[in-house]
Amino acid sequence: MPLLARTRSVLRAALVAVAMAAIFVADTLTNYEVAAAVLYAVVVLSAERALQPRALRALGIACIAMTVLSFMLTPRGHYHAGLINMGLSVSAIAMVTWLVLRMQRARAAAQAAQARLERIARAQNLSGLTTSIAHELNQPLAAIVTSGNAAQRWLAQAPPQLDKARQALQRMQADAERASSVIARVRSLTRGEPPQASRFDLNASVRKIVALSHDRLQEEGIDLHQALAAGLPPAWADPVQVQQVIGNLLLNALDAMPAAPSARREVHIDTAREGDTVVFTIRDSGIGLAPEVQAHLFDAFWTTKPQGIGIGLSISRTIVEANGGRIWAEPAAGLGAVFRFSLPAAPQEKLP
Repeated sequence: MPLLARTRSVLRAALVAVAMAAIFVADTLTNYEVAAAVLYAVVVLSAERALQPRALRALGIACIAMTVLSFMLTPRGHYHAGLINMGLSVSAIAMVTWLVLRMQRARAAAQAAQARLERIARAQNLSGLTTSIAHELNQPLAAIVTSGNAAQRWLAQAPPQLDKARQALQRMQADAERASSVIARVRSLTRGEPPQASRFDLNASVRKIVALSHDRLQEEGIDLHQALAAGLPPAWADPVQVQQVIGNLLLNALDAMPAAPSARREVHIDTAREGDTVVFTIRDSGIGLAPEVQAHLFDAFWTTKPQGIGIGLSISRTIVEANGGRIWAEPAAGLGAVFRFSLPAAPQEKLP
């Protein structure tokens, strides 16, 4: 036991002993009619935090014994009144000791339950962290596979297209680094750490994510229309996390396409400035948003996709809000859905 804690325990025991001695003297020297012994109950109650149940029980017994001894030593007063007061004091001490012991047991049970809940919460957080990382790694890993296939095709040509194969390998390296950044960002997000905000070009981030989905857009015959605002001020947020949000929203829009008529397989991406914020908007011509779906869109582990896990939009909302922004969704005019998020524009004093 540390010296400071030992000193506090000794002082606390000394105070209890002094209080008990003072009560014993007062109860013994006064008349039977003065029930000073009832103050022992205050001593027991005051010692509740400092003593273990066994020691507290011993303290209660000692107080009762001192009450009886004091009654026997009291020299004057009305005997029958003193007997009644002694019985009341003993009952009060015994009742307070019993209640304090019950309170200690209840507190111990509550602490044990809290410890179990904390263990469950840690397990759930670990599960959620694993799910989040797995979900967020899908994008860079899929891009690595795409770039690897492209590199193989360029190398298999006669003659091999070495420059284009080299570019594909460079993209693979960049995506591998992005995967590492994703893991670090998701871990910091689950620990409640603040995002690593910096000044970045939202339009450039959009173009980068769109480029990663180029092959899928062509294969599925989806038309992508971009209207990126010219002169858009830089955003002030964590660029890696924001790219994950853009990627999640784009993948959701593409996943909504299979149920759409083939003549209207379109995705529209816009950026704009609204006051002190920059706004990203993506609109698809997919299955749309029913009211019951819209109410749960950003709930964790809620999804309408047969193979989905329902974590993407929940993570996106966490990221956007952690970066000082807002994300929302609404049905599109006609078919489809619209998702938007806003981020703070970089203040002038944060510009180089």
